[in-house]
Amino acid sequence: MRVLVTGGAGFIGRQVVAALVDAGLKVRVLDALLPEVHPAQEPPAMPDGVEFIHGDVRDDTVVAAALRGVDLVSHQAAVVGRGREILDAARHVGCNDLGTATLLAAMARAGLGRLILASSVAVYGDGRYDCPEHGRGRPGARLKADLDAGRFDHACETCGSALVMVPLAEDDPREPPPNVYYITKLAQELLVAAWARETGAAAAILRYHHVYGPDMAYDSPYSGVAATFRSAVQRGEAPRVFEDGGPLRDFVHVSDVAAANMAVVGWAGPGTRAFNVATGTPHTIGELASALAAAGDGPPPIITGEYRVGDVRHIVASPDRLARELGWRPRVAFDAGAKELAHSPMRGAPS
Repeated sequence: MRVLVTGGAGFIGRQVVAALVDAGLKVRVLDALLPEVHPAQEPPAMPDGVEFIHGDVRDDTVVAAALRGVDLVSHQAAVVGRGREILDAARHVGCNDLGTATLLAAMARAGLGRLILASSVAVYGDGRYDCPEHGRGRPGARLKADLDAGRFDHACETCGSALVMVPLAEDDPREPPPNVYYITKLAQELLVAAWARETGAAAAILRYHHVYGPDMAYDSPYSGVAATFRSAVQRGEAPRVFEDGGPLRDFVHVSDVAAANMAVVGWAGPGTRAFNVATGTPHTIGELASALAAAGDGPPPIITGEYRVGDVRHIVASPDRLARELGWRPRVAFDAGAKELAHSPMRGAPS
């Protein structure tokens, strides 16, 4: 089997490529080497036998050539969120949604009907919550006035009590996302669903949670909170933690994400099937900052009270479907992963 991995030079893509090669599969990588991710504009080292194509997934000609002789596409290429997406809305929509549409149209023309899509927990929007008295609800985006006043938790519209986060399942409704990046990930899923219905293809949709691990980019706004905290630790600075440090996230190690991709390589449909890729054990962003600072012998985190409009308070989903149907289970525990990250090299870090 030959697999095309779009975005295969990225943080997650490289781990997926390595796992595919270790399994004895032939791999071709298509990557645009975007400068914000690859400042040197040079591909990273790849395992022996991997074919590398420098090109953009939005380019019909490049994509058509990359698909020749391929049996399965692992679509990892995307521009990720950084909290200021409205300023880059055209770029996000172009890279993520036009890129996906270009790929799907080329696959349809080539008669290629198997896809793995790297999606995101972002498609669930602001999540699902319970009020102890009034039951389950979807509170929607938080108001700027509340954030300015330091009221970060969702409150019950009926009684005003703080709502309690409930883990989401794949069949829960996907809510209108609160920022541009989230919207592009939802649009990717909808495009893939339309492609699968129209062509009879099969697509496994992996909804990644907050991925971390070795080789994260240093001091990059595109790499997420784990890389931001880790970069501060490397500089000997206290990690700056937004809000009150309490937002819950599920931090999943990149090696476990690669293993999830391997688990769905053999999934052949029919149609689409979504799988949450998470540990099932959430932690606050404050806990992550503290774990990295302690492991790196740095100063403790500073809780700043700052916030980003469009961030969700808590977002956690259950990985039970992936475990039950395909036997995948995370292997890297939070404490061990944080200690590893605190001491592992970061891509692009100053020497």
